[in-house]
Amino acid sequence: MKNGVLMQYFEWNLPNDGYLWKQLKEDASHLSEIGVTAVWIPPAYKADEQQDEGYATYDLYDFGEFDQKGTVRTKYGTREELQDAIKALHDNNVQVILDVVLNHKAGGDYPETFEAVLVNPDNRNEEDGEPHEIEAYTGYDFPGRGDKYSSFKWHWYHFSGVGCDTSTGTEGIFRILGDGKGWSKGVDSENGNYDYLLANDIDLDSPEVTEELKRWSVWAATEFGFDGFRMDAVKHMDSNFTRDFLKNIKGDRGEKFYAVSEYWSSELDSLADFLEAVDYETDLFDVPLHFNFYIASEKGADYDMRTLLDGTLVKQNCLSAVTFVDNHDSQPGSSLESEVADWFKPIAYALILLMREGYPVIFYGDYYSEARVGSSHRVILDKLLEARRVYAYGDENLLFDDPNVVGLVRHGDIEHDNSGLVLLMSNNEDGCKNINLGANHAGETWYEMTGSITDEVHLDENGAGVFNVKGRNIAVWVKR
Repeated sequence: MKNGVLMQYFEWNLPNDGYLWKQLKEDASHLSEIGVTAVWIPPAYKADEQQDEGYATYDLYDFGEFDQKGTVRTKYGTREELQDAIKALHDNNVQVILDVVLNHKAGGDYPETFEAVLVNPDNRNEEDGEPHEIEAYTGYDFPGRGDKYSSFKWHWYHFSGVGCDTSTGTEGIFRILGDGKGWSKGVDSENGNYDYLLANDIDLDSPEVTEELKRWSVWAATEFGFDGFRMDAVKHMDSNFTRDFLKNIKGDRGEKFYAVSEYWSSELDSLADFLEAVDYETDLFDVPLHFNFYIASEKGADYDMRTLLDGTLVKQNCLSAVTFVDNHDSQPGSSLESEVADWFKPIAYALILLMREGYPVIFYGDYYSEARVGSSHRVILDKLLEARRVYAYGDENLLFDDPNVVGLVRHGDIEHDNSGLVLLMSNNEDGCKNINLGANHAGETWYEMTGSITDEVHLDENGAGVFNVKGRNIAVWVKR
């Protein structure tokens, strides 16, 4: 079986040049060659302005086709260019995962007035004033698209809350009032109730809204041939909706239609509760593992490497864990900034790419560029991708027995000739481990494939040898 790798094919600071879809088309064969089996693309539909990354969603049906919000193309290109990229990826056996933003909408076309109440941002269940009439841009008629693909028009009663009373300029969190209106219950309990995140918060308890979003998902997946969805901000969305939404799209597209969701929390219990609430219809990004990497990179030699997998989703529920090092949300300047230090990134990537469990993600910023600065990690990532593609198979033994030098053994399998490897990782000084690979490996010669060590290891008559690693580095040992 092929070892899957997902690449997040964007970062927060890409230029607004409409080139990403063209680049992705040109890159399709290369991605396939290095072992990338799926790409996660950014929100591909029209945002409130051309330069937006796509998370300030305006029109889910406009993939760069209509003249709306002052532009036809999105930040990433036109609909036709996106379709060309998807075809090229599919021709190279690479799946396409669309980033799906259903928590909120932005850039309304005209203002509406309605009753609302200001709430305490630290406890959204607590009112911070009297109910009164406010104004907000909650009317959407999509003048550039009209009724093509969908005649559904959005109004204030399709939302739960807004972030500004435009009649007075008052900013805050306003809960919209009306029959059956209120914050969704199946959301994270941070701030009392974390339904509201930003812009116009979509009311996912409205049957009219949920049916339209389900219809859109089937239309988009069919129209473009998407192989799966990356669900944005699910901690702010009713888990009942997320469950039913995913069951609906899989019912139409088949159970192989993939879903991974972003529940940004380091609390493992919260992730476990969400997975249970949605009947495990989606995988989750392993945010606790990301934070372990971040803390380890900040503490250096003072971090106990034996705890690197403690409290992580990949350790508790490996079948649901999508492992990553960094993404667009952890980049510098982000509200969730927690970027792993450069020196530690090869260690983190070596672990997620070479360990048996988890579905690993390569971040565009780490492979290509971040904030238009070329990445220094591409060379080592190519080596690690090669190791995953060729050697990282079979049973696994973790060697987490030292506070500064840890590693693992992959024993290989009969389907992949010469597969199997030894990975060592150090966060301090040079180190080594005496490892017995078994008598069936007696007399073999192993070498370090990343180039950090030139000496070879010659296994004795029992299949044992001393494997080394340089300080604050990795070593990937494979059979000569």
